[in-house]
Amino acid sequence: MNSKLIKFNYLFISIFFAMSSSLRAQENDVLSNKYFDTPGVSQSDFGGTGLLQTPTARMAEDGEFNLNYRDNNPYRRYSLSLQALSWLEATLTYTDIRTRLYSNDPAFSGNQTYKDKSFAFKANIIDEDYWIPAISLGARDIAGTGLFDSEYLVSSKHVGPFDVSLGIGWGNMAESGNISNPFCKLKNSFCIRPGSTTTGQFNTQAFFHGPAALFGGVEYQTPWNPLRIKVEYDANDYSHEAAGSVVRSSPINAGLIYRVTDYLDTSLSYERGNQLMWGFTLRTNFSKQKPLAALDDKPVIYHPQAQSDNQNLAQLAKDLDDVAGYKDVSVYKDKDQTTIVAEQYKYREKSDIENRTSVVLANHFPKDTKSVEVIDQRKNLTISATKYDLDAVRTNEDTQILGQSVSKNVAGPSEIEQPKTKCVYCSIPEKYSFGLSPHLDQSFGGAESFYMYKLGVNADADINITDNWLAGSTVNFNVINDYNKFNFKTPPQDSSLPRVRTWIREYVTSSDVLVTNLQLTRLDHPANDWYSQIYGGYLEMMYAGVGSEVLYRPYGRSWAIGVDGNYVRQRDWNDIMKLAHYDVFTGHVTTYWELPYIQGGLARISAGQYLAGDKGVTIDLSRKFDSGIVAGAFMTITNVSAAQYGEGSFTKGFYISIPFDIMSVRRTNDYTTVSWVPLTRDGGQMLGRRYDLYNLTN
Repeated sequence: MNSKLIKFNYLFISIFFAMSSSLRAQENDVLSNKYFDTPGVSQSDFGGTGLLQTPTARMAEDGEFNLNYRDNNPYRRYSLSLQALSWLEATLTYTDIRTRLYSNDPAFSGNQTYKDKSFAFKANIIDEDYWIPAISLGARDIAGTGLFDSEYLVSSKHVGPFDVSLGIGWGNMAESGNISNPFCKLKNSFCIRPGSTTTGQFNTQAFFHGPAALFGGVEYQTPWNPLRIKVEYDANDYSHEAAGSVVRSSPINAGLIYRVTDYLDTSLSYERGNQLMWGFTLRTNFSKQKPLAALDDKPVIYHPQAQSDNQNLAQLAKDLDDVAGYKDVSVYKDKDQTTIVAEQYKYREKSDIENRTSVVLANHFPKDTKSVEVIDQRKNLTISATKYDLDAVRTNEDTQILGQSVSKNVAGPSEIEQPKTKCVYCSIPEKYSFGLSPHLDQSFGGAESFYMYKLGVNADADINITDNWLAGSTVNFNVINDYNKFNFKTPPQDSSLPRVRTWIREYVTSSDVLVTNLQLTRLDHPANDWYSQIYGGYLEMMYAGVGSEVLYRPYGRSWAIGVDGNYVRQRDWNDIMKLAHYDVFTGHVTTYWELPYIQGGLARISAGQYLAGDKGVTIDLSRKFDSGIVAGAFMTITNVSAAQYGEGSFTKGFYISIPFDIMSVRRTNDYTTVSWVPLTRDGGQMLGRRYDLYNLTN
């Protein structure tokens, strides 16, 4: 056993004995959160929960989202980390290597320093209890350059105010090789770690190969709640670093982390025995965000009507709009059945809608009306049907106040059928609608500039020509952009791909006012569970054409399947109302599956032909949190090789869809989406469409 490992073992044995002798009696209280109120986990230098350079087995609260910055010469690290599931953490990190230029061509990338992109995942496999530590398995820098690729297995255990972690790592975090790789006993090939593959490829052959090392440390929660102390043993001896020569004077790193507010941590540490590191973390939780507007902005008290005649249906429609968020209300009724058809535009949560609607209905309908069915429509497509048991509302409490929970039997889904009764109050939907919304196009990690963006405002207009035909348009007004830096001139020499997206600079900089969409659409609900659309015109900023989509979405099921097909031609960036010569047929078969055991989880898998004529599959995984925020990631693999595709090897990215009412005092069920795409390339590119039937029928 080498001397480094002996010192390392003595260090941990001493720590464990010292803490055990004085704090074992307090451990029960800590596990039951009685010792003191702790501020939760904190982020490591790489992003993700951990100490400084090393990870721990800890997980953040479900839905926690962190933006991190760490300055540790010669690296600066920018990262974001999401607790995607209670047991799964996902992290994206950009490392600014200040000793290297992005390329050897100053005319192309100037003096920009090299930015290395990496993805990391950590999964909790064993929860902590009184005797057993928490254990997690993780990997860094997968599907990247492999400059910092590592795999690890780590355990963490609370002992009083101390959180002790011990793990074994491979790859970059284990360059010291202070132990033999245990997998070498299984197969000799595990003793050697293969070099990195093409940028963006999964180098699975390197997993758990090469040198192995033990690492670990302690996080101490001080009696002063906002302050914690971290001490760790870093098993990376920095002998093989992307920045070149990096001196490590000591394997012991120590630091402080201070929670300024619930949304901000700041940290200061001394690492490698010679470097002072500073950083901060911005925190929020996607599950806990609430709308800015108060829910019960228009309270209504239930008072049952005594008479069954002279019902004011116009007032009913107004109350359903004001209180329950339904517009374009039509009422169908006969002696035995009452059905209301309307469009929900205000509230996102089913419980909010049902509570408010049930009280309004009970106010307006007499006691001899036992139930009312409400059919929710959107763009004249029937989305859902809910039958309200008004007797349940009335017997619940004669003074039912909006916002109080009602009987579980008040509302329930029913099979969707168009009303067969007479329309006694028929609303006339608004013919015109307009809206303004912010719009952001962005790209990260390019050679010309790390971050390129276009910030503008979209002006949307829709005209209801008939019940089924819609005319729509979007005009984009540029506020600011820096896409003039985008220097992509030609695809790789061995690429046969047409330039379907890399003309982005020409489009974006051609004018400050762009008609990005102008189309005619017909939406239909031809049969139960079937939806369809046909459309034509200027479909998006870069393409015009015609297309159609059919969706089969069986009622009450967790799956759906859709097919779309489009013939499009590229728009001329010199005059965006004209067309260029390139044309292509693009379309996909898409399956949708609401994932079991994952609340709000959705998998979309699309197979077909993309804009460049390449064929392949797109996998999109997302989760909708309790707040309504949706976080998702996607990847597209086609028959284009990594060499043909160029830097990045394949299309990938992630997105966050945020409900407008989280940012606005006005209640609405509209969303805005912010997406991250590492590079603008031509392979695996889908057509942008104004309407998506699956989203439209949610």
